[in-house]
Amino acid sequence: MNSSDLLAPEIKKELVEFAQSLVRTKSLSGQEEAVIKLIEKKMIALGYDEVTIDSMGNILGRIGSGEKSILFDSHVDTVEVKDESKWDFPPFSGDIVDGRLHGRGSVDMKSAVAASIYAGAIAKKMGFTSGKTVYVSCTVFEEDCDGENLKHLFKELDLKPGYVVICEPSDNVITLGHKGKAQVSIKTHGVSAHGSAPEKGVNAIYEMAEIIQRVDKANLELMRKGEMRGTLVMSRISSVSASLNAVPSECEVYLDRRIIPGETEDDIRREMDQLIKDKNASWEVGTLHRKSWTGMEITYEPFHLAWKIDLSHELSKACIAAYQENFGSEPAQYDFWDFSTNAVTPVSMGIPTIGFGPGEYKLAHMRNESCKVDQILDACSFYARVIEKI
Repeated sequence: MNSSDLLAPEIKKELVEFAQSLVRTKSLSGQEEAVIKLIEKKMIALGYDEVTIDSMGNILGRIGSGEKSILFDSHVDTVEVKDESKWDFPPFSGDIVDGRLHGRGSVDMKSAVAASIYAGAIAKKMGFTSGKTVYVSCTVFEEDCDGENLKHLFKELDLKPGYVVICEPSDNVITLGHKGKAQVSIKTHGVSAHGSAPEKGVNAIYEMAEIIQRVDKANLELMRKGEMRGTLVMSRISSVSASLNAVPSECEVYLDRRIIPGETEDDIRREMDQLIKDKNASWEVGTLHRKSWTGMEITYEPFHLAWKIDLSHELSKACIAAYQENFGSEPAQYDFWDFSTNAVTPVSMGIPTIGFGPGEYKLAHMRNESCKVDQILDACSFYARVIEKI
């Protein structure tokens, strides 16, 4: 490829150094203040027309004020590092070795943050933003609450962009959609009794035992459905009892159900009803409660359907044209993420949405996370060309 057409050598150097500084700035979910302030300073220095931090702590940069609008979104929070001593390079060093940027967040997804921020400035300089409004959002708490950040940002700033590009890692492959997810809590209900007289109680754990088997069976059935398939995983189990000498009165499991295109909310609800059929049990969406770095309380309902944009859509066509000009060839393939992203919000609002970002997503959350520097530069010039083509 050729990012050289749009990115002068000094810009490439600045962009890579900014990506390094982002990796060096720790930003666990709920602790993103330092990285948001770093981004604010950079957007202002690059000549963004307006830079806003909302009450949740998300930041939005704007360039231009034309009728046609596009938003590039990246989240800035990362997962924890619990095995720092085992990394080949310190996870917050931002070291560049053998052409790769190393460290936590290099893939998920600070390389995309840097690329999208610089792309807006480059597009402005090249005149690509004439008659358009370009937004670059850098959002918080995505790891636990994907989409809640953009939902809040759009509502607070009364914003509905015409198009959205989700900059999650895709190995610089145009990505047309992703699976949905439902995170569900199932509870079984028993009757407490002393451990010396279990016959006087009803054990909620025993009541859950058959449900556990049903979950396993349901997942095996999903796995037989072909190349595109949903999954069902039981990720947590706990119980409530008066003491270690008592029959448990309640048992709870947490399920992660990944949803494929064509599956509906009613399909998932019927599936959950079948899992608890004839048992003294109930289920509900596993609502999460978190607090942002600004102190705002976040309530997240993790139930999102899958989505996919058509290749014939004007946003897809603009991305294909940008790809061809940027890489000198038609896309050899397209991708479909098996994880969920902030796209759930714009998609639910009817906003055309597509994905593209630097980094191999299978390296996200892993030890020795790293991203090719060339991919960061290529993603930046691709984003700028998308602004030109839209």
